[in-house]
Amino acid sequence: MAFDTVFLNARFDEGATHHIAVCGGRIAAITSADERPAGAEVVDLNNALVVSGFVEGHIHLDTSFYGDVWRPHKPCTAGFDVRERVAFQAQNLAEAAPMDVRARNQLDLCIGHGTTRMRSHVMVDGSVGLKSLETILAVRDEYSRLIDIQLVAFPQSGILASPGTAQLLDDAIRLGANVVGGLDPASFDRDVEKHLDVVFGVASKHGVDVDIHLHDMGMLGIFEIEQIAARTRALGMQGHVTVSHAYALGDVSADILRKTADTLARFGVAIMTTAPGARPFPPVKSLRDAGVTVFGGNDNIRDSWWPYGDGDMLRRAMMIGYRSGFNVDEELRIAFDLVTTAGAKALRLEDYGLRVGARADFVTLNAAHIPEAVVGVPPGRAVYRDGRLVAENGKVVGNHG
Repeated sequence: MAFDTVFLNARFDEGATHHIAVCGGRIAAITSADERPAGAEVVDLNNALVVSGFVEGHIHLDTSFYGDVWRPHKPCTAGFDVRERVAFQAQNLAEAAPMDVRARNQLDLCIGHGTTRMRSHVMVDGSVGLKSLETILAVRDEYSRLIDIQLVAFPQSGILASPGTAQLLDDAIRLGANVVGGLDPASFDRDVEKHLDVVFGVASKHGVDVDIHLHDMGMLGIFEIEQIAARTRALGMQGHVTVSHAYALGDVSADILRKTADTLARFGVAIMTTAPGARPFPPVKSLRDAGVTVFGGNDNIRDSWWPYGDGDMLRRAMMIGYRSGFNVDEELRIAFDLVTTAGAKALRLEDYGLRVGARADFVTLNAAHIPEAVVGVPPGRAVYRDGRLVAENGKVVGNHG
């Protein structure tokens, strides 16, 4: 049998060299080094380390200023305040380059580093209506040959606090958003149950997943996590719900953490973390040991929330590992898992991985193995999507559309 493309000399993490045969954009065979398949096209990977394409689990394509003029960060008046940050964001976006231009800049950045799957939150609330979503939907279509993108209808200005948002979230799913979002039900909307009524109501009506931003700290945040988990269980949505950030998990006693982790694991609620600087964040290893799916994302890239971010999920794995105190190889592989396999599980990507039948999405790295890649964050990568080269040395080479 002749395959569409055969990739020779792909070195996997365990050190063995394989050949990867691709047909119809999927991995059709993985053979040992001494069993070479025949292909219409042959690409020699020259014994580079080959890993699955990265999964960007949490980003905001509509609010980044990457590629636009530099915008100095505005600190909050007193500590971190979500409402004040939202106000700064509105001011900055009013002066920013067109959203579609900024979104393309960010996508090129992420794809160039090896991201082939992504979940992006897009503002849908009374302040912007559906305009942002319509723009990002068009960009998603334009980039469909380069990357898969799930879009979350995200109520950045709250649901109850922003009149009309409940209906807009419903409309957003009809328009093409894949996931319904939420934001700090207690501190922002000040009514946990009514906020969750809307979020889970839309999710149940349309059969979509849930991904809720939760910045609230301490026992308030833990209470909200418990209520989210209870809704998940009651509606039979195990495996379909994510709590993003969940700072509270890094801000409570070990006993409370263990209890909450057990609840999250039993009720099938995933946790997304960026391991942000100068803030508590979910203890990755403790949660994973309890059976919780934990995955990673870059979140904001050079926007109104912070000036950092380079779109590189491998560097995010390094940062998560560094902040988690991961040093041994097993722990470094955990950090890598957060931006690959665990992310795919949380986003329910059934066609993901270096295995026969999966999409032929993979990245080549100049490293001996995954632990070295995590700490070294090597440049000079080649990115393949459906078995086609789409980026090399940080630059997109494939056609959009």
